[in-house]
Amino acid sequence: MSEGLQNSGQAGSEKLATQASATQLKWLSSGMDQAGGKLPLFDGNGQRINERTIRTCIKNGWAEPWFSNPIKPDWLVCKITKAGRALVKRFIPR
Repeated sequence: MSEGLQNSGQAGSEKLATQASATQLKWLSSGMDQAGGKLPLFDGNGQRINERTIRTCIKNGWAEPWFSNPIKPDWLVCKITKAGRALVKRFIPR
């Protein structure tokens, strides 16, 4: 029984990887060349990155919280994960 759960979990993670939105991929790709993989809080137009985008990437294992910002505790300072890097490389050739 546990073997079936493992297999369905693997298929589920593959399904999640193919469901990354263009917005999520763009945000994740911005961390590829940053020191420590830091992901931006704001886009190129100075607009704050949508919290839903950030939380979905965290939930899927593509990003992880890096540290708490004592001045703005509601801001999620994140970095790209190994899985996030693999996802970006798969969908956005460099």
